[in-house]
Amino acid sequence: MQGNRSRDTRPELALRRAVHRLGLRYRVAVRPLPEVRRTADLVFTRARVAVFLDGCFWHGCPTHHTVAKRNGAFWAEKVARNKARDEDTNRRLREAGWVAVRVWEHENPHAAAEKVRAAVEAQRAQ
Repeated sequence: MQGNRSRDTRPELALRRAVHRLGLRYRVAVRPLPEVRRTADLVFTRARVAVFLDGCFWHGCPTHHTVAKRNGAFWAEKVARNKARDEDTNRRLREAGWVAVRVWEHENPHAAAEKVRAAVEAQRAQ
């Protein structure tokens, strides 16, 4: 478990490069709401957009999630808790006037960057 990085993973770096190429500047690994212990991968503070890059196994991707062979009940409960926490995070951000953008690790980084840009531009237009 210690080998699983919490930041600077290959998919995260690819997304950050793609977003940066679009001319967007962001903060990395920041709590959008300081009072809530949840860290976003990319944060656009002025636009109030938080981007989360979710791992397929850890967050239960409908396409790529696999069932653990060992200790399956534990991992199923862990993924269910992660999904519930993700929903709670989205709700808290929405209530605070933020937009949460969720990206799966398997998504094309350039397409995901365009999704991020659209969210940032929509927030800035308000």
